[in-house]
Amino acid sequence: MRITVIGCGYLGAVHAACMAKLGHEVVGIDVDERKIADLSAARAPFFEPGLGVLLEEVLETGRLSFTTDASAARGSSVHFICVGTPQKKGENAADLTYVDAAITSLIPHIAPGDIIVGKSTVPVGTASRLAGTIEEAQLEAHLLWNPEFLREGHAVSDTLHPDRLVYGVADGSEEHEAVQLLDLVYAGPIESGTPRLVTDLPTAELVKTAANSFLATKISFINAMAELCDAAGADVTLLADAIGLDDRIGRKFLNAGIGFGGGCLPKDIRAFMARAGELGADQALTFLREVDAINMRRRTRVVELTRELCGGSLMGQRITVLGAAFKPNSDDVRDSPSLSIAAQLQLQGAVVTVTDPEALENAARRFPELHYEKFTEEALRRADAVLLLTEWREYVEIDPFDAARLVSSAKLLDGRNVLDAAKWRAAGWTYRGLGRP
Repeated sequence: MRITVIGCGYLGAVHAACMAKLGHEVVGIDVDERKIADLSAARAPFFEPGLGVLLEEVLETGRLSFTTDASAARGSSVHFICVGTPQKKGENAADLTYVDAAITSLIPHIAPGDIIVGKSTVPVGTASRLAGTIEEAQLEAHLLWNPEFLREGHAVSDTLHPDRLVYGVADGSEEHEAVQLLDLVYAGPIESGTPRLVTDLPTAELVKTAANSFLATKISFINAMAELCDAAGADVTLLADAIGLDDRIGRKFLNAGIGFGGGCLPKDIRAFMARAGELGADQALTFLREVDAINMRRRTRVVELTRELCGGSLMGQRITVLGAAFKPNSDDVRDSPSLSIAAQLQLQGAVVTVTDPEALENAARRFPELHYEKFTEEALRRADAVLLLTEWREYVEIDPFDAARLVSSAKLLDGRNVLDAAKWRAAGWTYRGLGRP
């Protein structure tokens, strides 16, 4: 099939490359000329494991191309909307400017029978509004909503081998002709056994934000338990193991730490609350305010613990922060807890050095006042305290005996509770975890 992907950011670039991998002819369209030039040359504009190799592979086949010309959408039977929906400045609500612009740019190039497939995360009700816009333009085309469930660091495999496919259609019917067309797009994953669910448009829009809100709640719950464990002298890691054995709860996402960040969870739960308020159902989601508050409080807690670790004052203390990205295997620093903590430490008088395998360039654009060091060994040299805030494998595998010879003072705060406390203490380190005695 010939497919158009509107928006070639994180979601769109991965989706376009993976659709070409599945055998379709794909054209990616974006207004950013530099991004299009990079993608056309098989250079991923961001770090995502496996994407660069995949781009090279599918570009060589001729099935994938990128352009800034919206008219290239002509001739495609399926058009995916993959643009960003950032948080509005000064508000919790999502900014739908790019979604609306994508639909506007597509309308002149749509043919009868085409389907427009939204993948962007949008507030419930957006799809119905856009369907009305398409109907007003007297286009014999169908709008579906097909939410994405990508995990940064695993986006390629999540697209090629999704754990579920959700189609939102106007009448919620399996018999809708657009469902059959989208089934052809995803024929490979469906034949491999991927579950598929057809819903109405509002339900499909709610799936992603509901899933993210549930995950955020689970993370904030265990972080709240970490606060209680600190006060009681209990171990939150063992607590999580124990309650995680209950199959109604499960162990996944019960890892206490510095909290969640990135471009999805924080803004999605805030937009979810904002939309609920617009619908008059704000009381249903008031618990998410505390979920968000617990998450933000973790950052302040790490600053407090670092001050304790440094003897009561941060002034002039040389602090090394391991990790700038909001999670490992990514260069994404949007709402990164580790960078926020680093900036707070510096504001309180510490001399902060940040290192990360992939995210330093993005971090420097966000917080240019911090000092950045590419090499871990150099970052550790003469540090008064070390904070592990992003659990990159190379940091988890640091030899504590080797590291102790580099620092001025062997003090460590494990912000992700991923290190062997006994091993680090045996190497002479003062080890502090979160919610661990």
